[in-house]
Amino acid sequence: MTRQTTMLNAYTPGAGHLSPEDRALAERRSRALGPAYRLFYETPVHLVRGEGVHLYDREGKAYLDTYNNVASVGHCHPRVVEAMARQAATLATHTRYLHEGILAYAERLLALFPAGLAHVMFTCTGSEANDLALRIARACTGGTGVIVTDNAYHGVTLATAEMSMSIGPAVAPGPAVFPVPAPSAANYPEGVAAGFARAVNDACDRMAAQGIRPALLIADTIFSSDGVHPDPEGFLAPAAAAIRARGGLFLADEVQPGFGRTGSRFWGFQRHGLVPDMVSLGKPMGNGYPLAGLVLQPGTIAEFGAKARYFNTFGGNAVAAAVGLAVLDVIRDEGLQENADRVGRAFAEGLRALASRHEALGETRAAGLFLGQTILSDGRPDPARTARLVNALREERILISSTGPAGDSLKIRPPLPFSMANLDQFLTTLDKVLARDG
Repeated sequence: MTRQTTMLNAYTPGAGHLSPEDRALAERRSRALGPAYRLFYETPVHLVRGEGVHLYDREGKAYLDTYNNVASVGHCHPRVVEAMARQAATLATHTRYLHEGILAYAERLLALFPAGLAHVMFTCTGSEANDLALRIARACTGGTGVIVTDNAYHGVTLATAEMSMSIGPAVAPGPAVFPVPAPSAANYPEGVAAGFARAVNDACDRMAAQGIRPALLIADTIFSSDGVHPDPEGFLAPAAAAIRARGGLFLADEVQPGFGRTGSRFWGFQRHGLVPDMVSLGKPMGNGYPLAGLVLQPGTIAEFGAKARYFNTFGGNAVAAAVGLAVLDVIRDEGLQENADRVGRAFAEGLRALASRHEALGETRAAGLFLGQTILSDGRPDPARTARLVNALREERILISSTGPAGDSLKIRPPLPFSMANLDQFLTTLDKVLARDG
C-alpha cells in the first residue's frame, strides 16, 4: 500500500461526526474545490484562528499544533504580521526596481550560509525553487537525469511532481527521474553512508544505459516524506561526492528542515559536513507568507545566467523581503534554534521513555524539532494503528500527521517556540491514547 492510499484512508472525513454546519461546509468545499483536495482527520477540524503553537476552532477550543512547520516562529507572530502590514502599506513591487529591502534580506540570508553559497534567487514557493534548480542544473551540466528518494516530495509543478513519488502515480516519476531507496539502516545494511552513495552511483549507471547524463541529486536533508531519516550525521557527503564525480550537482532541499529546525544546525545539510551546489528554501522562510528561494554557488548559475534571464513577478517582492527579515529577527531574538535543540532532545528522550511502557512505539528518529516515530503492532510497522493514533490525538486536540511510504510513522514538527510544557502535554496525551489503543 502506498503512502498516498494510506493517507487517504486515514483522513477520509466521517460525516457522522461532523456538526450540520461543518457537514454543509465540507460539501461546499467538495463542490467548489473538486476531488483532488483532501482534508485531514476522520473528523475534520474547522479552524478560525492561530496564535503561537496553538490553532483555535470556531468554538474557541485550542489545538496544540505539532505538525505545521510553515508557521515556524509561531502562528500569526506579531512582529512578522507588523512587518508585513507596514511594508504592504508602503510599497509592494517586484525585483526589477532598485530597493534596499530585497538587498538587505539577501545579504542577511546569505550570511547564514557557508561562503561558497553566494547568490540567492527568490521565488514564491519551494516548488518553484526546486523547478528553477532543475533548469539551472540542466544548463550547468548538460544532463537531464535526476536522482530522488523513492517516497520524496519536492513540489507540485509538473517537473517537481515528477520528482515526488509521495504524491501519487498520476504524475511520478518522470522519464528522466531515477528513484533510490531512502537512507535507512533497513535499506542499506552495509551502512547508510556507503549504501546511499552506492545507490546514487547505481542510478547514474542506469541513466548511462539509457543514454541519459546526470544533472541532479536532490535530497530533502531530513528525508521527511520517506519517514524522517536524519542520522547518522555525515551520511549525505559521500552521495554528494558520487553525483559530482558523475558530472551532476547536489541540491539540498531545506524547505522542511531549514531555518534552525534541526536544532544543532541552522540548515539540515550542515549536519553532513558538506556544501551543496544549490539549496532550496520555502515554507518557514515567510512564516506563512509565500516566500521561497534558491541559494547557489556562483559557478552553478554562470551558464544559466549567461544565456537566460530570471524574473518572478511576486518572488522577492518588497513585502516578502520585509517578512523574511522579520522571521530571521525572531529566530535570533527568541533563541528559537536553541529552543529546537533543547526541546527536541527532550522530545526524543520522552518518546523513547514511553516506548518502555508501550509496545506500539518503535524507532524514534529525530533532529531537533523534527521527529519520526514508528508505530508497531506485534513488532511490525502498522499504518492502520498509526492512522488511529493520529485521529485519536486529534480528538484530544493535538494536531499531528503520519509519514513514510506506508504511513507507519508519526510525523512531528511543531512550531519552533514549542515549550517543555507543550511537550509534557503531548507526551501525557500520547501515553493516554496509547493505553486506550492497546
